[in-house]
Amino acid sequence: MADDSTLYWLGLAHVEGLGVRGAHRLIERFGSPQAVYYASLTELEGCGLRAPVAQAIFAQAGLKDAEKQLEAAAKAGFQLVPLSSDSYPPLLKQIADPPLALYVRGDVEALAEYAVAMVGTRRPTAYGSSVAHRLAADLAQRRLTIVSGLARGIDSACHRGALEAKGRTVAVLGSGLDVLYPRENKNLADRIAESGAVISEFPLGTSPAPENFPIRNRIISGVALGVVIVEAAEYSGSLITARLALEQNREVFAVPGNVTSAQSFGPNHLIKQGAKLVDQWIDVIEEFPASVRERLLPPVGAPADALDQTAPGGGPSLFEQSLTPEQKLVFEALRLDEALFVDSICGAVSLSQPRVLTALLHLEMNGLIRQLPGKNFIRKL
Repeated sequence: MADDSTLYWLGLAHVEGLGVRGAHRLIERFGSPQAVYYASLTELEGCGLRAPVAQAIFAQAGLKDAEKQLEAAAKAGFQLVPLSSDSYPPLLKQIADPPLALYVRGDVEALAEYAVAMVGTRRPTAYGSSVAHRLAADLAQRRLTIVSGLARGIDSACHRGALEAKGRTVAVLGSGLDVLYPRENKNLADRIAESGAVISEFPLGTSPAPENFPIRNRIISGVALGVVIVEAAEYSGSLITARLALEQNREVFAVPGNVTSAQSFGPNHLIKQGAKLVDQWIDVIEEFPASVRERLLPPVGAPADALDQTAPGGGPSLFEQSLTPEQKLVFEALRLDEALFVDSICGAVSLSQPRVLTALLHLEMNGLIRQLPGKNFIRKL
């Protein structure tokens, strides 16, 4: 996957004292990583760099380390995806400080699909683990890639839920790909890489230092359309991910929890601050743009059980009953982009008003439509 420019992208990542944002400023100034290395010392110093950093770049610092990383990655079967590559996650390119390159184990194509991030505490309650597993499975069945951090607890439950639903999941590490943490998740990482991907911006050999995890959290939120917080204590790193998601203009969702549980502080606090409350998969998908929902959900007029078949593997639906012909008729008369008054719905179908109201009630109870003030109704799907 590495192209000729990958060496220079990696080289800048290895220049001590430069940093990701500093590298981006230089690339913006000179046009490419290669051009940065071809710049004169005077030009580099004119960019406001500290003298030792400018001198290091002028002396081609970082390129030898980059060569070693490329060789080691190839030997291990990992792929390197620089920011300039078409395989680089498109949403991640949009954040303020995207990684200069990603180390990828598994299927690079998994990084280009619609994704939702799910994170939480390493010490979940039984409720939190169960909800995380079920919600991840339900979202994965709808062709959403589940992104998380491979940590103990909620992260692991989310990865496993996606895998058991025969969906895709991506794990973002706070260490090098060859230094897996925690070690007990090795088998889980192997399973993830078979259909999804394990990724990191950290060079091979990087240990899981505590300071790495807040850095990697911007990738977890950056590759996704939104972030779901399942359980998180008051000072949890998951709340850092939620804050980063807001800064990146991503949706933030939270699963409510027991008010007496310390692990529920994070999601409950986020809900009070305006995060979307989530208790089923549709609560997540309905917040995405219409163009995304159309890709994830069955088309209008599809069989009622198509809600179960929108992803490989199928699986049990949250809706236990199929729609009746009358419910289908009313459902198809509603719109995604405009709420309709009940009288307008009655005029659009050949049913009496009582039957229309009955059908609307069932559709609302099944989570397929939403009632707005003034007896107006709009489709969720």
